[in-house]
Amino acid sequence: MKTVAALLVFISLAFVAIEGQRAPGIQRCLCRGPGVKIVNPKLIEKVEIHPASPSCGHLEVVVLLKNGARRRCLNPESVFTQNIIRMIANKNRSAQ
Repeated sequence: MKTVAALLVFISLAFVAIEGQRAPGIQRCLCRGPGVKIVNPKLIEKVEIHPASPSCGHLEVVVLLKNGARRRCLNPESVFTQNIIRMIANKNRSAQ
């Protein structure tokens, strides 16, 4: 009886450990591919910055455009995107 109880405890602990791990290769990122390097700044309505997380392993920068509410993914490594991130960070610092 003790062996069965110990086995059940071991199996339940194994399920908990496995359930908390992310499946390799499966990511739920918003952007596919590297994204565009530049967008006309006059067309940008909103900027969303999604940091790396367990569901997506890299930084994502998504802009919502005024014309038709299209979403575009920006390449986070481009100079244009780095400038946008810097401007948002500076604006947040000055607001505090």
